[in-house]
Amino acid sequence: MANTATTNPDVDPAASVAGPGAAVVLGERRRGPAWMSWWLIAAGVYNIVWGGVMVLAPVWSMRLLGAAPADGSTVLWPQLWACVGMIVGVYGVGYLCAARDPLRHWPIVLVGLLGKVFGPIGFIDAASKGLLPWSMGVTILSNDLVWWVPFAMMLWAAARAAGAAGAGAEGPGAGGPVDLAAALGRVRDDAGRTLKAITDERPALLVLVRHTGCTFCREAIADLARQQDAIRGGGGRAGGAAAAGAHEGPGGGCAIVVVGLAADTKTLRAMGDRAGLRDAAYAADPERLLYRALELRRGGFKELFGPRVWARGAAALLAGHGIGRLEGDGFQMPGAFVVSRGRVLRAFRHASAADRPDYASLACPSM
Repeated sequence: MANTATTNPDVDPAASVAGPGAAVVLGERRRGPAWMSWWLIAAGVYNIVWGGVMVLAPVWSMRLLGAAPADGSTVLWPQLWACVGMIVGVYGVGYLCAARDPLRHWPIVLVGLLGKVFGPIGFIDAASKGLLPWSMGVTILSNDLVWWVPFAMMLWAAARAAGAAGAGAEGPGAGGPVDLAAALGRVRDDAGRTLKAITDERPALLVLVRHTGCTFCREAIADLARQQDAIRGGGGRAGGAAAAGAHEGPGGGCAIVVVGLAADTKTLRAMGDRAGLRDAAYAADPERLLYRALELRRGGFKELFGPRVWARGAAALLAGHGIGRLEGDGFQMPGAFVVSRGRVLRAFRHASAADRPDYASLACPSM
């Protein structure tokens, strides 16, 4: 599916990640599945109709919702209500425009979803304080709640499509299989050494992160800094490494290599320096050569945004790891591998973005 999308200009590259439904094509313009356009058209028509009622019949629509002043005074509120109706109608025009190309016009969908989330929150706050009648809440279902799922799905598809375009692939091996030896020979650290040279010299723990803005990436680098002496000093012991024909470098243990998807390693190195990670190598792999060779795929919703991810993310944030600007592919799954002379000795492939491997145990299983 991904290979087809990258070679056929008439196939939507997001079709494989946006759910069922064929891509809709107008000339050479590629856009999401037809259901996205139909939902946006429905949202546009609804907003224009409801906004028109609010503008043309403000007093009647307010009374319909039980929002007209009890004393019959209508000096100011109908005018404000009509202004709100005008905004609602303008949103409708935006949805109709976005319906022509939902993936390209995702900011309109995002703004709409934010309004549909914060609107009910504001209403509940005002109604609980007696500022608005609870009877007005009947509009929340049709104005807001019914649109949450389709709008969120559109944004998810747009984000995955953008990530796939930036990564140039949609899964392990997409775009053609990648040989590990070839990937190690092409990816270089920021000192210019190939990872083949590094892993031929001594076993190396390769830690492939998602993106530098991810709090788990920052936590991983902090964990590497905390465990670095054990990683470098105790690896290559009986069993795994020796049986695989690996070797020990000076002092035994493993070298540490942090690999990212950004075009350079400046941010990764700065993060390592702040964490106190000494003498580590940093490599940029924007083509995902190593990620593909080591079969690290792009994650799904549960793996990236499931309850455990939110809970672990909150804990990582409270621990001071923070977040930053996304550099790389936010949907890429991470992993850690002990590699020596072109062979993977041990591997940890994350089943969830929230997984937290013990790098020292991975590098030195006898510990």
